[in-house]
Amino acid sequence: MTISAINLGGDFSYGNARGRIMTQFGDRAIVVPRNDLSPYRGQYDLADAYRYLDEAYVGYHFKNIFYGGMNVDFGLFMSYIGLNSYYQEENWEYQASFTSDNTPWFFNGIRIQMFVSKTLKIEPWIINGWQSYGMFNQLPGLGCNITWRPNEKLKLLTNDYYGTDAAGLIGRHRFHSDNSFLYRYYNNRQSNGLSRSALSATVDFGEEKGDGVNGFNNSNPTTNPAQYFASWMVYNKMWFCKNHLGWYIGGGWMTNPGRYLVLAPTGDASPFPNQYNPTQPAGTHPFTENPGDQFTGWDCSTGFSWTPNQSVEFKLEWVHREASVNYFAGPGGVTSPSGYTYSPLPGTWAPDLVKSENRLIAAFLFRL
Repeated sequence: MTISAINLGGDFSYGNARGRIMTQFGDRAIVVPRNDLSPYRGQYDLADAYRYLDEAYVGYHFKNIFYGGMNVDFGLFMSYIGLNSYYQEENWEYQASFTSDNTPWFFNGIRIQMFVSKTLKIEPWIINGWQSYGMFNQLPGLGCNITWRPNEKLKLLTNDYYGTDAAGLIGRHRFHSDNSFLYRYYNNRQSNGLSRSALSATVDFGEEKGDGVNGFNNSNPTTNPAQYFASWMVYNKMWFCKNHLGWYIGGGWMTNPGRYLVLAPTGDASPFPNQYNPTQPAGTHPFTENPGDQFTGWDCSTGFSWTPNQSVEFKLEWVHREASVNYFAGPGGVTSPSGYTYSPLPGTWAPDLVKSENRLIAAFLFRL
């Protein structure tokens, strides 16, 4: 049992000036930046500086622009990828599918929200990089969210990104597109039986190209291999008893040649075991992330939720995940024979990584 996240904060405004500060404590405070190596460049330890913040920004609201005005904000923001929120109480499932688990949860820079009409929002970004506190190369990351909600039943959105995010490889460019569809096909909130049903689907694709990798093109796998990301996930949820009870089922699939978005296993199997610090030597059995390295995974899950009121939710969830390579922690552990991170490692010991895992997750969520 662990405390995953405690978040405290709120929104502040004075006239047209606006801002938001949200703190974070618990497991999330040290897990989130683990695949961002930019804090180790320069003299500032950004991982510690931002560790207890998940959102922190200031901005200004321009009232007389577009239908609903325009916000220009500067700071640290949450990103919403694959219809999953960073805040668990906003999600259907507890364990995110591979599609959401391997795409950004935050970004740092400038966000412009243009409320073009009652149903359309266009949101350009100028940011440090792909889930990055700092900037690796000279070119900032550029992105945009477009959300269209023609009616209360249907929501369509796309998140698109372009940047140079490989440290020291200024000729390698990344493109990524995340596209989601949400449709509520039944709604009778006062019913003691089935009271609501909805379906969500997400498709992601992208590539890295240049400096030794060739996007979706694998015509020369020896010297210039393909390096891309493709995935999808689909979930269906049904609510009962005036939306107090819920049941969902779903899953997804992904492939990522080059593993540039795959989160490496923890412990000795990771490339950088000392808090993913690239200035420290790799573990004895590192999980490689080289051009041409293959990775494919799929997952499925089902779960029940009980929401007695708008502030409290109980969840019980079963998850099965598989990968094409040894990836998940097995019963023998992945840090050392004793389980402690800094225990001496016998020469015959190796991390116990396996190709599949099953989880039974019980969670309690509270929100004011």
